[in-house]
Amino acid sequence: MTSNRTCPVLGIPSIETERLVLRGFTADDAEPLAAIHGDERTMLYLGGVTDGTLLGAYDKILAYLGHWALNGFGRWAVVEKASGRMIGRTGFLDAPGEWPGCELGWTFSRDHWGKGYATEAATAARDFGFAKIGPARVFSMIHPENTPSQAVARRLG
Repeated sequence: MTSNRTCPVLGIPSIETERLVLRGFTADDAEPLAAIHGDERTMLYLGGVTDGTLLGAYDKILAYLGHWALNGFGRWAVVEKASGRMIGRTGFLDAPGEWPGCELGWTFSRDHWGKGYATEAATAARDFGFAKIGPARVFSMIHPENTPSQAVARRLG
């Protein structure tokens, strides 16, 4: 997809870090998101590959945008400044019902693991959350065997 469509109506803020841009998702992100969600190793601790199709990714993008529309916060697409590529996602999920609160999560394409991007992006998201959302508590639900994500969470405090 090469439409370069944006969704300014939702007012999703962009955040820049040294190497990354956190921005609202667009339809152009469906292909890289499908690749991330379709990778067995990436999704190992996130419920496994449930749908790595373009339609599945587009549905996720709609859900991410809907979270912003309903709550005023949510998940961002993470873009690597050097390449201009969407390489992952980070941000918040706070669903009604049995969900335990405001979760901060991150997921990146496997070829970008080990570069500090998860910590860099999630730190920016965390700081935004405490400044703009004001939750009393933010947590990250991490599988007990996912030691790299546990390390990121420890760095985030």
